[in-house]
Amino acid sequence: MFSLTVNDHVMIAHSLPNEFFGPAQAMHGATLAVEATFSRENLDEHAVVLDIGEAMSLLDAALTPLRYANLDEHPDFRGRLSTTETVAQYIADRLADSLSDRPHIGIRVDLQENPRASVTYTVPDRP
Repeated sequence: MFSLTVNDHVMIAHSLPNEFFGPAQAMHGATLAVEATFSRENLDEHAVVLDIGEAMSLLDAALTPLRYANLDEHPDFRGRLSTTETVAQYIADRLADSLSDRPHIGIRVDLQENPRASVTYTVPDRP
């Protein structure tokens, strides 16, 4: 199995309005470090998993709607808590949509919320 990882970050604002989240119930900002890992069983005809430049562009496009956004007002998060897990799934799903013509490429997104906590979401196998 081969993999390629690219990274970036995104700054968001949001609240998590439930007692479960303690002080994070209030509006606050977060800077999320993002890693997107693309994987495949065999390399393509160019001996790569995916072109690095394309991978970076795909990640940038997935993050653009989130940059400096208040997720409490973001239409894609309406009716959903914008937890780090949910944001990781959102990014991964956008990447999967961008690679819908290449379902054999696996996608994993890792978000680091702070130096001591991170979340991983792996897109299930796509047909």
